[in-house]
Amino acid sequence: MHLEAYAHTDTGPVREHNEDSMLIDLEAGVFVVADGMGGHAAGEVASAMAVEAVHETLVGAPDPDETRLVREHETDDPADVLRERLRYAMNQASIRIRREADARPETKGMGTTLVVLVIDGEQAHLAHVGDSRAYLYREGRLIRLTRDHTVVQLEIDAGRLSPKLAREMPNKHILTQSVGYHGPVEPDTTTRVVEPGDIFVLCSDGMTDPMEDSVIQKIIDDTPLDLLANVLVDEAIKHGTEDNVTVVVVGASA
Repeated sequence: MHLEAYAHTDTGPVREHNEDSMLIDLEAGVFVVADGMGGHAAGEVASAMAVEAVHETLVGAPDPDETRLVREHETDDPADVLRERLRYAMNQASIRIRREADARPETKGMGTTLVVLVIDGEQAHLAHVGDSRAYLYREGRLIRLTRDHTVVQLEIDAGRLSPKLAREMPNKHILTQSVGYHGPVEPDTTTRVVEPGDIFVLCSDGMTDPMEDSVIQKIIDDTPLDLLANVLVDEAIKHGTEDNVTVVVVGASA
């Protein structure tokens, strides 16, 4: 499977600092978006640390004992092992961020969302914590691949809140999981087959806050892949985002 990827980030019209981080490693098939949180610009420290830790664990480090045990005792499926490796990588990032926060009082309380896509051959492996999202655009249809780890999403799942009303809630960004701040994490993970023509979109909530999925789908319908990340960021700003905006797009072809 041939891959091409593009990314764009913007501080947005309100914030003074860009606390998002992102990564594209086409050779390894690893793509990451992180949205940091914390005072005194600590969010940008947390997101950068998370991206670095995940990349290092997935690409630069040998298999840890934890993932070897999964392979040896529980399953022979490489997808299971890779998903466990993603979970391990996210928890390694969480440990590093907490250690840094303990060592630097000015960063206390920092954390980050994290969404990671690994494409290995014809399989796409995804893991996420927080409310940064991943989407798949296939044959003219946009599919959301992640479910936000937020208090508001729990209310939606319980049937006490509609998705439309949830967009207006003042507490919609209260996270139930984040990397670093919440300690050990249990990321949602999934694996799916990649088909030629697929487009994966990873983004921070600065993109999804002002634009519903139907709007995002229309933009993808009308935009070439090499311009898509820039256009999505620009449209989020035009639609009134108040946050940093980061987008990574990955296209697959035969």
